[in-house]
Amino acid sequence: MNKLSNESKYIRAKERVDQLKKFYGNLTSYCVVITVLAIINYLSNDFSYMWFLWAAFGWGIGLFFHAVKVFDLNPFFGKGWEERKIQELMGQDENQQKWK
Repeated sequence: MNKLSNESKYIRAKERVDQLKKFYGNLTSYCVVITVLAIINYLSNDFSYMWFLWAAFGWGIGLFFHAVKVFDLNPFFGKGWEERKIQELMGQDENQQKWK
């Protein structure tokens, strides 16, 4: 049983590391690509129209939601929410059984 528990922990940890690795890869790509686009923008029109910000904004939204998922930043439906809701509903069910 202990070996099974250790394997389960290892698998969860490996999945977590994979998620973090993908996020940091995405973040690195974002920084590099947006920097290159900013340089191209500057060289082409001296920032008279900063078009690279459109790409930064669009990709930034995706990056934000990726971070919310990876770091469990959702205050409404995070990992603990489901367990808390189950406990709450079980408590309500127990209270209703007492009054019957």
